[in-house]
Amino acid sequence: MSDTTAETPTAPTAPATPVRGGGPERITDRLRSPRTYAVLIGSLLLLALPFYLDRFWLQAGLFAMAAAIGAIGLNMLTGATGQLSMGHAFFLAVGAYGYCVLAGESSTENGHTLNGLGLPTWLAAILAVLLAGAAGGIFSPIAGRLRGAYLGIATLALIFIGQHILFNAGSLTGGYNGRAVPPLSVFGFTFDDSELVVAAVPFGSSEKLWYAGLLALLLSALFARGVLRGRPGRAMNAIRDHRIAAGVMGVPVARYRAGVFVLSSMYAGLAGVLLALVFQRTVPEYFGMILSLEYLAMIVIGGLGSVAGAVIGAAFVSLLPQVFTHYSDSLPLVSAPGTGGLAPGEASRYLYGAAVVAVVLFLPGGLARLGLARTKKAKAPKKPTVPEQTAAPKQSAAPKNPGEKP
Repeated sequence: MSDTTAETPTAPTAPATPVRGGGPERITDRLRSPRTYAVLIGSLLLLALPFYLDRFWLQAGLFAMAAAIGAIGLNMLTGATGQLSMGHAFFLAVGAYGYCVLAGESSTENGHTLNGLGLPTWLAAILAVLLAGAAGGIFSPIAGRLRGAYLGIATLALIFIGQHILFNAGSLTGGYNGRAVPPLSVFGFTFDDSELVVAAVPFGSSEKLWYAGLLALLLSALFARGVLRGRPGRAMNAIRDHRIAAGVMGVPVARYRAGVFVLSSMYAGLAGVLLALVFQRTVPEYFGMILSLEYLAMIVIGGLGSVAGAVIGAAFVSLLPQVFTHYSDSLPLVSAPGTGGLAPGEASRYLYGAAVVAVVLFLPGGLARLGLARTKKAKAPKKPTVPEQTAAPKQSAAPKNPGEKP
């Protein structure tokens, strides 16, 4: 009698799931992705633009960079945390005028005796950003306890207070005519109109500030991206989605709201410093309610809660008036400023107002979400092919009785 042992077929081993973000193959795939090439090409293009563009377009680009920095800060407050702020222009004014007072010298201009501390300009720029953060810290207890429309109305009061101070504190702000902005100087290199020839191209203040603005925008975007993708960002999103549930999970809601408000104020202060350096003169009328509304339009058009959305929306809103002004002679229904008809600034407000309505109705995620959806669609992985399984060997039947042959 022969004993027959039943063999159990071995199941095919499933392929190991690759660890996300690890391994040299994953890094190689990222380096070879179209997005990486697009970023490299865009970076080289931005670095080369001062060699080819004239002063008008360089200033327009610098306005967009400053607006993007301020919009990133507001997007962390409104888009990521859900706190409505109407006083963003106030903190831009604190940064701009704080830099002028800290870096400027005491002098007499337009009948006003202007006070200044005469600090090194690089130190004055840092202190101006911290001063904007301190102003936000003074208001942060209110921001930590109010939400929604109530916080929006409370921050709206900052605009009226700021406008009153800017127009009446002549010794600090210069009154209605404003005051001149000292050029930035870092390690003996001054960002002024003194000519500097680089590769046979004369570099003035706009060309020099271009690279300083790019660096400031890059650092601001990377820091905000790290905050939003880390634990603080998850807590901010939890507060935005459901503050009671966030409190139950252990998130200090009031502390986070106050902290994000201070951080947003510092971003606005940095944007104000860059704007002052580009304008070369601060005017109180610029830092009004319209500027705050424009910043809200930037984050809505670009996409709430997204760093890329803030940059895209800032470029759209800030560059539109510049384009209309430059091409007012050839555009229909748009006339040059002061000649009657529809001014470029008014036409641009109509256009991005319509863009806000269109985004809210048809694209709630903003322009950044539209590009992200296309990228995800292009990168959608193909369905894995199931390997053909080899037929398992037939199992021999065991004998029913000990004396029965198989």
